[in-house]
Order: sequence, then structure tokens, then C-alpha cells
Amino acid sequence: MKLISRVDRGLLANWWFTVDRMLLSALLVLMVIGALLSMAASPPVAERLDVDAFYFFRRHLIYLLPSICILVAASFMTAQQARRVCLLMFLGGVVMMAMVLLVGAEVKGARRWLDIGPFSVQPSEFVKPAFVVLSAWFLADSARKGAWHGYLIATAMLALIAGLLVLQPDYGQTILITAVWGVMLFMTGISWTLIGAIAGLAVVGGVFAYATGDHFASRIDRFFNKDAGDTFQVDRATDAFANGGLYGTGPGSGTVKAVIPDAHSDFVFSVAGEEFGFIICLGIVALFAFIVIRGLRHSLHAQDPFNALAIAGLVSIFGFQSFINMGVNVSLLPAKGMTLPLVSYGGSSLLAMGLGMGLMLALARRQPTGQMPNQANVVVGLAAMGRS
Repeated sequence: MKLISRVDRGLLANWWFTVDRMLLSALLVLMVIGALLSMAASPPVAERLDVDAFYFFRRHLIYLLPSICILVAASFMTAQQARRVCLLMFLGGVVMMAMVLLVGAEVKGARRWLDIGPFSVQPSEFVKPAFVVLSAWFLADSARKGAWHGYLIATAMLALIAGLLVLQPDYGQTILITAVWGVMLFMTGISWTLIGAIAGLAVVGGVFAYATGDHFASRIDRFFNKDAGDTFQVDRATDAFANGGLYGTGPGSGTVKAVIPDAHSDFVFSVAGEEFGFIICLGIVALFAFIVIRGLRHSLHAQDPFNALAIAGLVSIFGFQSFINMGVNVSLLPAKGMTLPLVSYGGSSLLAMGLGMGLMLALARRQPTGQMPNQANVVVGLAAMGRS
């Protein structure tokens, strides 16, 4: 006996038959994997800090449960509701990012967190999905009307966020959010001349960051020359994959988590590689790839330009951040303190990514009328500003 009938037109039934259940399932599986890896990786970290062995695992669960609720609740939203929520979250997040510079807790020379009672909040994590949705709104409106006001507003928003991030400093998040903005801008169909100019500005920005940011420059130098500084965590992470081989050393048998300070967060993928082996890691990578590809497919088939841009932007955050984290773990990219989405320990990251993926699910939902997507609307820029 079916609990929900296709003839039922209630809110829950409408959601169930229009949401991408395969994408939702993949996201939930990834969150369960994150909980299992947190249980495997965090006890040695907790013991080094002289707290209960399962301190970080319990806190991970405390964040995980509401993040699942947020993901599901956000997937019920309409496009209009998503824009309103993101506008409020963006304004509040920008204010909190400014507060971070004044009263935020300083960790390893950076101010990125606000202490609120027993919890620490990283406002920039929540600003990212809000920025994507609002930028998609303005860019789609400009592309539709053949005007430039939306492009200017989206660019101003990017400049504001990037400026606050650089002051923290957090160059990694700056690069991430700029890359995502570039993806959405490219989709609107701007001219190749502007694309080249923006790419040139990005290169100039990278050179400036290298010249003025000692910590940023140090990480770049150590990536190309290991003698330039300490590469302990990255070296141990790559050793973990070698130790794990194809099938891993077995749950609880790894050694990397006992020596890497961030084994439960930035380097949780290396713990998976050592204890569960290459095959399981390949499965995790495949799960990330499935989510990204399916999200981009929804963007391609979206009926509305706003939905197409917002879905692409949200899944780009997810994909780029995953690539950066795993790339650092296998020593393909310079070290960067960036979590593995929905897997690593980190309350702000988990909650914000749950919201972002929930918004993606909401905007990707099928039309209840069953109408086929008009793919002429998909390539947003072709309708307004063809590339030259």
C-alpha cells in the first residue's frame, strides 16, 4: 500500500514526486559517510586535546541532524522564497563578516569565526550560497533584458565579499567564490573580450595576493618546493594513501589520524584512504561526481534562466570545494584549509552546505504540470547577449 499517491496534490506529495530523489539520496549517503569517517578520524584528535574520545563525533552529529533538516526543508522552497531567504542571509552574513574583523576569534593568524556561546560560527560559509542565488537573480534579469544593471550589482556584491575575505584573510574562499561567479557569468553569454579581461584581472589578483599575503605565498612556495617550509600534514596525508593501498588497513587501524592535527576536518579524505583503501575513495569521488554532473544536468534542462544559473552556481561551490579538498589531500594542489563538503567536521560548513544543496534541490524540482523543459531557455545568454 502506497503512503503517497500520485493523485494527491498536497504539499508533501507534490514535493515527493517533483524532487530529484536520486540526487537527494546521494547527498544523504554522503552525509552518512561523513558521520562514519568522523567517528573513525576524530578520537585521536580529541585525545591530543585532552577531551573525551568521541567529543568531535558527538558535535558532528549535533550539526549533522539539523543540516539534514535544513537540506530537506530548503528543498520545499519556491524560487521566490529562495531569493527572499538568501537576501536576508546575505545581509546578515555580510554584517557578521564585518564583525569578525573586529571581535572575531583569531586562529592561526586569521579572523574567520564568531564565538556565540559554546559554538563558533563562520559567516562566510553562509554567505556563499546566498551570494550565488542573489547573483543568479541579478544576472538572469540582466541577460533577459539585455541590460547591464544586474551585472554591475553582482560584481559589486563579489567585490564586497572578496574584500571582507581578504581582510580576514581567507584567500582560498576568495578564489572559490570568484571562480563560481565566473562560471555563472560565463553562462550568461558575455563576450569573449570581457572573459579575457576578467581572466586577466584574476591573474593580477593572484599575483597581488602572492606579493602581499605571506601565508598565502608560503603555501604556494611549499607546494612547488618542499624545502621552502613545513609540509608535514600534506606529506603524511599522501603517505596514508600509500599505506592504505587498494583495500585499506581496516577501520580504526590507520596511523595518519594520530599525527595530523586536522585529520577529522581538512584531511578526513586521507583517513578514508588509509583505513578503507583506494576502492572506497574511488567510490566517494564517484559520489561527488554524480552529484555535480546531475546538478549540471538540471541546470541544462532548467526552464527559467534564474534556476539554470543558481543551480550551476550552487553545484559549482560543491564541486570546486570538493576538488580543492581532495586535491590537497593527494598533493595535487597547494595546502588550503577547506572542508570536504558534507563529510568533514565543521558545523558552519555542514549547515551552510546543507542549505545550499537544499536550495539546489528546490530549484531543480520538476514542474508539477509535467511539461517538458524548454531547452531554448537553457543557454541563458544566447537569448540576450551572444558572445562575440
